[in-house]
Amino acid sequence: MWDAKTPAITTMLRGVLKEEVEISCADRDLHSGMFGNAARNALQVMADVIGSLRTPDGSVAVPSFYDGVSELPEEIGAQWRRLPFDQEKFLRDIGLRIPAGEKGRSTLEQVWARPSCEVNGVTGGYTGEGFKTVIPAKASAKISFRLVEGQDPEKIRAAFRAHVRANVPEDCSVTFRDHGGSPATVMPIDGDFLRKALAALTCEWGREAAVAGTGGSIPILGEFKRLLGMDSLLVGFARFDNRVHSPNEKYDLSSFHKGIRSWVRILAAFAD
Repeated sequence: MWDAKTPAITTMLRGVLKEEVEISCADRDLHSGMFGNAARNALQVMADVIGSLRTPDGSVAVPSFYDGVSELPEEIGAQWRRLPFDQEKFLRDIGLRIPAGEKGRSTLEQVWARPSCEVNGVTGGYTGEGFKTVIPAKASAKISFRLVEGQDPEKIRAAFRAHVRANVPEDCSVTFRDHGGSPATVMPIDGDFLRKALAALTCEWGREAAVAGTGGSIPILGEFKRLLGMDSLLVGFARFDNRVHSPNEKYDLSSFHKGIRSWVRILAAFAD
């Protein structure tokens, strides 16, 4: 859903790449009083690596990361600019107010049409109750990338690993664990099925249905395209306030009700 009363069809999804990195320094955790300054701290090394992934202007610093990335087509950009989107409210609703990411890019462009790099979790050292003044021997991080059309996940993986290795001191080691990846998916915006579905949604909801992108990833759509030669039509009724992937994730009864009615109309339109 574009908002609580405006339906939308998603025609653009980002791909995803997931990597787990472990950096090893000393052969055991060390006492910070006895070894501080002299011994490498794996968490500090990891922090330096993570800090190297972004430039001061918010872009991703991995070499060749933007190879193949095109600017947003003007036709799509114009559609998005017509959507009633409040950037300040978008951030305020999650407790923030200052935009991050690439400078000079709108929020919708950043979350729908630009690639990203995010740190999803970091572990290392002593994290239990109380305090231990240790120098961690190992540190790990889970890092993911959202990819756009034109980016090859395996090329990005190789570039990322080379970048990390280049930022790890010689007397430390690094290992990687591949948690999968998939390319971005883009659907044509001039198809007959899309046109009929938009008209059916507009009829049911009494508002013009939006053509939208999403920052999420649905890898199976790429497999449908690769194996079956078919594009996918993404008509869903989730809302921005559904707290996806968060505690108290929900789905509104209105989405069930109007969603069922919408699909009756869509299937009838396809049958015609």
